[in-house]
Amino acid sequence: MSGYLRLRRSLIEPVAVPDLPPGVGLLPLWRAKPVNLHRILKAAYADGGGEVGSFDQWWWPLVDDAEFAPHLVIILADEEDDPLGLVQCWTSSFIKDIVVHPRARGRGLGSALLTRAFVRLRERGHLHVDLKVQVANQAARRFYARHGMVEAEG
Repeated sequence: MSGYLRLRRSLIEPVAVPDLPPGVGLLPLWRAKPVNLHRILKAAYADGGGEVGSFDQWWWPLVDDAEFAPHLVIILADEEDDPLGLVQCWTSSFIKDIVVHPRARGRGLGSALLTRAFVRLRERGHLHVDLKVQVANQAARRFYARHGMVEAEG
C-alpha cells in the first residue's frame, strides 16, 4: 500500500453514535439507485482522497465480491431519498469507501457514517476495523484520528 497508511480502531468498547441532522435519514441499499451512489463517489473523489472507475468497473465487482454484504453499505439520504453520503465495508471488517457529497459536507455526516459502520461491524463480532488512507490526505487522517483510528502495526 505504497502512498497509503493502514489505520485501525478497536471495536471492543461500545461506540457512541451521533444523532443525524434534521432532514437526513438512513436509506437501505435495496431502495437506493446504484448509479446515484456512484455519482456520490465520483463527486467526493473529484478533489482527491480516492478514486473510482466507471459505474461498470465499480458496481459489478463490488456486488460480486465474496466480502460484499448489502447491510454493510450504509447510506445517508435527504427527505427525497437523494443520497448524501455512504460507507461501504467488507465482511472482513475493512472500510472500503466512505464519502460525503461535497454539497453535504460540514454537517457531521462523515462522523455519522463512520460511527454507524463501527457499530455494525462490532455487532458482527469484530474486535477492530481497518481502512487505508492516502498519506498525503491530512484532512482525512485528522478525521480518522478524531474517531480513534491509529496506524496499524505490521
